[in-house]
Amino acid sequence: QVHLVDTGGGLVQAGGSLRLSCAASGRSFSVYSMGWFRQAPGKERDFVVGISWSDGRTSYADSVKGRFTISRDNSKNTVYLQMSSLKPEDTAVYYCAARRGPYSSGSYREYDYWGQGTQVTVSS
Repeated sequence: QVHLVDTGGGLVQAGGSLRLSCAASGRSFSVYSMGWFRQAPGKERDFVVGISWSDGRTSYADSVKGRFTISRDNSKNTVYLQMSSLKPEDTAVYYCAARRGPYSSGSYREYDYWGQGTQVTVSS
């Protein structure tokens, strides 16, 4: 069992930066692959980025490549999402998710645990 808590959201102007954190409690966090998803009102939950526990490989949605960076600190059971050059279209609730498996996935259906979400609002 893994419990996830997302923090770090807020209101920022376009071009600004935010760092989201996802703190995990529970056993064996290091063997979970992690992902960040986002959901805007009236839209589906979209994949943003994932990081695999087996080799640290990362995978980014095209819309955030070069602007967002995922990292994890297994000693702190925490995953981070550094977001830069934010755009109004990045506005959404951001969720971290954990998947017991060696690789991350772009499908939200393949994740076992979810954080409660944190709102990110980017003003133009």
